[in-house]
Amino acid sequence: MKQPELGKKISEMRKAKGLTQEELVELCNLNVRTIQRIEAGEVTPRSYTVKALFEALGAKMENIEAESSPDYPKSLIPWLYTGFGAGLIYFFLSYFDITMEIEWMEGSYTNPLTFGLVKAGVIITFSLFLFGLIKMTSVFPNKTLQIALWVMLIANAFWLSIDLISLATSGFKIEDYYFVKLGTFGLAYGFMGAGFLCYKNLWSNIPQILGALGIVSGIMIFSTVGALFGLIPLTLFELGELGFMIWAINKIGRTSSPDSTFAAELQS
Repeated sequence: MKQPELGKKISEMRKAKGLTQEELVELCNLNVRTIQRIEAGEVTPRSYTVKALFEALGAKMENIEAESSPDYPKSLIPWLYTGFGAGLIYFFLSYFDITMEIEWMEGSYTNPLTFGLVKAGVIITFSLFLFGLIKMTSVFPNKTLQIALWVMLIANAFWLSIDLISLATSGFKIEDYYFVKLGTFGLAYGFMGAGFLCYKNLWSNIPQILGALGIVSGIMIFSTVGALFGLIPLTLFELGELGFMIWAINKIGRTSSPDSTFAAELQS
C-alpha cells in the first residue's frame, strides 16, 4: 500500500480504536508531527515505522493488504505494452508527418510514396496507442476519457485516410481541408485533456497536469493560428501519456510490493 492510501488507512484505524494522534504516539514511540505527516500522505514511512504503527493499532498488515489491493487483470498487460511501443513509434513518426505536410502544402518536393507510408504508419501506431489507453480505462475507470479516446481514434482513422486518398488522387488537396482537420484534432485533444482531469486521487496529481496540457494544446491547435506553438504542450502531453501507461503497466503487473515486505516482517 502506498501513499496517500496508507495514511488514510492508518487514520481510519486510529479513529476506529478511539485514539487521538497523541495517544497513538505513546503506543508506538513516534512523534506527533510524524504521524500527522503520514496520515496526511505527505511522507512515505519506512517499513519499521509502518510495522510499529500497525502493531500499536492491533492490525495485521496482510489483512489490510487483502482489503485494499485490487485484483488487476494481468491479461491487459500485453495490450498496454503494445500501446506503449506503438506510442513511442508514433511519437517520432508524427513529426515526420507534420514536416512532410508543411513541405507538401508549400510545394516543396516530397515523395508521395514515402509520405503515404508515413501516413499509414501514423494511422496504425496512433490507433494502437489510443486503444492501449482505452484498455487502461477499463482498469482505472474514467468514462469521459474513454469516450474522448474513442473520438480521437475515429478522427485519426478518418482524417489520415482522407490524407491517403488525397495523395493517391488529384480530386482534392490536403490544403483544401487542412484547417478543418486541425480544428477536429484540436477539439479531440481538448476532450482528452478534460478526460484526464476527471481522474481523482490517481497517481498523485499527474493526470490533472496531463489534463491541463491536453486542453491547452487542444485550444492552440483548434485556433489554427497557434497550432505550431501548440506542438510544445502537445509533445509534453503525449510524453505524459506514455509515462501514464508505464505507471499503469507497473501498477497492474507488480508481483511484489512494499506491502508484501511489511507482511513478511510482521509474520517473522
